Amino acid sequence: MSSVLYDTPGPKAKRRNVYYTIGFAVVFCGALAWALTIMADKGQLAADKWSPFVTDSNVWTTFLLPGLGETLKAASLSIVIALPLGALFGIGRMSDHAWVRVPVGAVVEFFRAIPVLMLMLFANQLYVSYADVDSDIRPLYAVVTGLVLYNSSVIAEIVRAGVHSLPYGQTDAAKALGMRKGQIMSYVLLPQAVTAMLPALVSQLVVILKDTALGGALLGVEDLMAAFRTVSANYGSNTIATLVVIALIYIAVNFLLTSFASWLEKWLRRSKRTTGAVVHAEELEDLGAGPNPADKA
Repeated sequence: MSSVLYDTPGPKAKRRNVYYTIGFAVVFCGALAWALTIMADKGQLAADKWSPFVTDSNVWTTFLLPGLGETLKAASLSIVIALPLGALFGIGRMSDHAWVRVPVGAVVEFFRAIPVLMLMLFANQLYVSYADVDSDIRPLYAVVTGLVLYNSSVIAEIVRAGVHSLPYGQTDAAKALGMRKGQIMSYVLLPQAVTAMLPALVSQLVVILKDTALGGALLGVEDLMAAFRTVSANYGSNTIATLVVIALIYIAVNFLLTSFASWLEKWLRRSKRTTGAVVHAEELEDLGAGPNPADKA
């Protein structure tokens, strides 16, 4: 089926796509074989590099599971704070009052434009210079602060996109019932927009979980990413094996998160509080165009 962004390929295009796929598969397999050969020459594929993850429970109880706990703690704190803060920012950006809309918009655009790592480093330095925070928990505070500032701004745009995706008739029907702007937003628009937000929102929650690794790599948070140094140091420099296991743990945790979100989305779509609209992450860049149904209230 053709659309504005995509034309249905013809016979020649289909053949070319098959050739491209085969070519890519050959190149990928060659690169993978080359990498495995190099790792084998360096001894990184030897059994003694991988066996501790199966034979020695201390690898898990002393290093990996505590690191996973720190990762989940940082991600959970960031999510719990960023979600309501982002919702407030998103609602503020749709306000009819310029004294609310303009400052909130400036804050959102400012923190969206700064790399999250820079926010973490800046927050860490602020805590060192101006706050009496214990050095043991300061890196965790810095990571959570950076994640909250950045992701609450992104979530604000997700909320705004979710409300934008609703049909204008929702607001018109609410106005016909005599509902005020706040009531329309609270009882009509936001409940229906939740389902539309979920794909982009879940993507952002996965980003939060992955970005906690920046704290382990650069700020000294004893999280899952930082565990690879201690595991590698205690088990014969098995760096590759440790990173592969840690990557698999991240994949498993994110898979559980997205699976739960998929179940929740299906459950919400089976209810009557949805319009079938969906907001994807790539749509957030185009939020400046188009009217806002909430502005009609």
